[in-house]
Amino acid sequence: MQTTEIYQTSVSYFLRPLARLLSDPDVTEIMVNGPSDIRVERFGRIEQVDESFPSEGSLIAAVRNIAEFNGRVLDEMHLSMDGRLPDGSRVHVIIPPASKNGVHVTIRRFRKSTFDLNSLVRSGSLTEIAAEFLDLCVKLHRNIVISGGTGTGKTSLLNALSACIPREERVVVIEDTSELQLNDQGHTVSLEAQQGNGEDTPALSIRELFANTLRMRPDRIIVGEVRRGEALDLIQSMISGHAGALTTVHANTPRDAVVRLETLCLMSDAELPVYVARQQVASAVQIVVQLMRMPDGSRRIQAISECCGLDQASERGQYVWNDLFQFTASGRNAEGRIQGTLSWTGRTPSFTSEARAMGYSEKIRLTNELFA
Repeated sequence: MQTTEIYQTSVSYFLRPLARLLSDPDVTEIMVNGPSDIRVERFGRIEQVDESFPSEGSLIAAVRNIAEFNGRVLDEMHLSMDGRLPDGSRVHVIIPPASKNGVHVTIRRFRKSTFDLNSLVRSGSLTEIAAEFLDLCVKLHRNIVISGGTGTGKTSLLNALSACIPREERVVVIEDTSELQLNDQGHTVSLEAQQGNGEDTPALSIRELFANTLRMRPDRIIVGEVRRGEALDLIQSMISGHAGALTTVHANTPRDAVVRLETLCLMSDAELPVYVARQQVASAVQIVVQLMRMPDGSRRIQAISECCGLDQASERGQYVWNDLFQFTASGRNAEGRIQGTLSWTGRTPSFTSEARAMGYSEKIRLTNELFA
């Protein structure tokens, strides 16, 4: 039996209390708060379930087995870890004394993605005109940032947008923990950061992976999520010949997204003045797609906005925005679900002539007025 199969069997054994939840296609998140308090997310809503571990000891044995599978250690010197289950699900573990109420395990599940822009149209999150616009933005190598809070569907939308990338392009994907499913997108290279265990497994950060990526002749770079100083590497690559980048960031509005990127750039080891970071972000980011999770648990595209640089007349150099699509709620249906439409605002992007100039006239069906 191969090593991976052995670990798969042992992890499955230790996670027996979660077997039903791990096989439920509707469960997107499993939250273990000690042995007897287990909750799941289904359709955007959190609910408590009856499953439990026999004891605190059995839960500790389970998380240590998961740590071993990932080449990590959980002990008094290593109180938390990020990793994966054998099925690819992302897992985070934190143990006492860092967690006062016992062992906490959070599992983010990923199914084989069949998610594309057409599925968003069918679900009502996108109109056909907005889907066509985003498809053209990807093909025109716009730098796109997907912004939203935790659990708003950023990774799913990133998967959907990646399906618009022409198959002949060489795509390099950089992630902290592999979540994206781009294997069917033609020429794709996937890189994953390594934490290392301080002994025989070396660490390899996203920033180090980025340095490697630039030597791998990418047509397009995708970063699963920017969280730290690697934002500066991404922003500088966007403005130095690697257009068409896709990434996600945690933020509540398009304006917050660029400010957060600006702040993350300042977290790099380069001593960068604030105004320089702002100028670079304003030059690099072109489209921000804002996601939100509604009170009913549904996930919506709230806005699609174009970042048009900085207002040079403003003393502080404020970002200039061109809001192209906005979501407007129209009420709730009989099941209590929020209804609404992501509508075109009537404004046109600054790159209206590029689609035809780049040979995409046949792709312009519903967006004639945007690309007039």
